[in-house]
Amino acid sequence: MSSPVSTLMGTSTHELISGFATGKALIFVVEDDADIARLICYHLDTSGFATRWFPSSFSVIEEALANPPALFLLDIMIPGSDGLELCRHIRQTKLLAGIHIIFLTAKTAEGDRVKGLELGGDDYITKPFSPRELVARVRAVLRSSSEPMESEVLRFGEIEIDASSMIVRVASRTVPTTTREFRLLDYLARHATRVFTRDQLLDAVWTEGSFVTPRSVDVYVRRLREKIEPDPDNPTYLKTVRGIGYRFDIPR
Repeated sequence: MSSPVSTLMGTSTHELISGFATGKALIFVVEDDADIARLICYHLDTSGFATRWFPSSFSVIEEALANPPALFLLDIMIPGSDGLELCRHIRQTKLLAGIHIIFLTAKTAEGDRVKGLELGGDDYITKPFSPRELVARVRAVLRSSSEPMESEVLRFGEIEIDASSMIVRVASRTVPTTTREFRLLDYLARHATRVFTRDQLLDAVWTEGSFVTPRSVDVYVRRLREKIEPDPDNPTYLKTVRGIGYRFDIPR
């Protein structure tokens, strides 16, 4: 099945794909409201991105595997699988697991936002939104994966953290991580045994414009524990320092 590619604002499928081929970051916009999708695609296109619009979750994964985007912009309330379920599917698909995801939704409760982050979202924008803010958030998330990192490979017990390729291995098995998860783990590991408050980790790892609170750090630490710890409920590496924050322990 072919993708419902956007023809919004007069942009053709050929222009979208050729734009991506010439170096524009491709963004998949999954939004069932055509007016909102038109607004999003227009402002992203005029800001130097290429866009493909999907009014539902159908065929998003299939099209992403054929032509991977740099970022998914997901509305939560969409036909088919909702945005949260689509996010879960993306994170469980090996070839797509590291691609950025920003949620765009009318839901404003902190619990809804945290749920999106727990499933692997990088940021969360609520409706109504400023188009300038949306573009700034997209740029901030994409910039986070292009910032240079130290090239040294870190090894602790069964964990290997390769910053040059942004790959984490546990017992020689590659563990997929998002850019934010990798940067948080890498930062803590490079400062092993040092205790950081949540605010310090926010300043060190997150970019300006992202939706983050101290609770967001807890979400990411929990996700990392599920990926690298033999027993996430009794962590060996990512330790909680009650009343302060977190530290990365070196196993003996």
